[in-house]
Amino acid sequence: MKYTELKASIAQGAKSIYLLEGDDAYFRSHGENMIKNAFLTMPELNYSCFDGEALKGSNFTEFASQIKSFPFMAEKRIVKITELHPSESDYEAYLKPVFENFPESTILIIVNSKSKKGAVDFKRKGFITYIDCNKSDEETVTKWVYITFKRAGIVADITACTKIAQYCLCDMSRVSVEVDKLIAYAEGGNISIKDVDALVYKDAEYRIYEMTNAIARKNYSQFCAIAYDLISKGSDEISLLTSLFTYFKNLLIIATSYESDSSLAPVLGMKEYGVKKSREQAEYFGEKKLSFFVNSLYGKISSIKCGEITPDSAFRLSIAEIFFKDI
Repeated sequence: MKYTELKASIAQGAKSIYLLEGDDAYFRSHGENMIKNAFLTMPELNYSCFDGEALKGSNFTEFASQIKSFPFMAEKRIVKITELHPSESDYEAYLKPVFENFPESTILIIVNSKSKKGAVDFKRKGFITYIDCNKSDEETVTKWVYITFKRAGIVADITACTKIAQYCLCDMSRVSVEVDKLIAYAEGGNISIKDVDALVYKDAEYRIYEMTNAIARKNYSQFCAIAYDLISKGSDEISLLTSLFTYFKNLLIIATSYESDSSLAPVLGMKEYGVKKSREQAEYFGEKKLSFFVNSLYGKISSIKCGEITPDSAFRLSIAEIFFKDI
């Protein structure tokens, strides 16, 4: 199930084993707290925590023993373990007998940031309740922002909420911090687009996304404003050249590939919608221009590493070629 469905699931009663897995730390942490708040009584006596990465072989014995312990003056005992990635042999020898005959008085919370190759895939175990804690899509995060503002008595239009999700790249850890900041700022009033632009920090990756979009729109002024703002805040010319190289390389791959958007998305580390929009930009530039930009940027990055040109000069030359060279 998705993280957003966990609250409704908890309302229907406790599950024996929860797997909170995904790359969003906010979802993992808050999902764990929701389960503990609902079912844990007297945590000093009925709660145990383990580091899964420290357990191997016979070390699983103590962990299994804690699962089988009875709660003290409470209905449930909770055991939490982080980064549990046992091998098939360890699972069969130490965990399977407990997991498949799980005591009714215990709740196990497994918190993993990601799956691990060669380890047991708990998501495939039918007796484990899997909570997807990966980053949400823009629509889900926007909805969360809107509802959170509404509960705080703050009026915010959907466009402002969407901008918060975009600026934070749908990272809920960042989104929650920015929303709390805006709630304190508004104090029961309204949140506008201007407020979001003024107060919400734009993730560097989002700024690079804006910068590359400025190229497709031939907006030289906006490109330079974003690029030099990034440089003033810690980025350097080499990192921006690398970002431009990756941008044009992806466009060239999309322009020359016969694969569908859905097939290319995982290969390029993009969402399907992102591939679709990039395909439109690739068609605008054309294969000839894209090939030139990829080769030229690669050459300049190599020249910087060989000491043949300064990063500043390479960056300025690249900007001139991208916006003004007739290819």
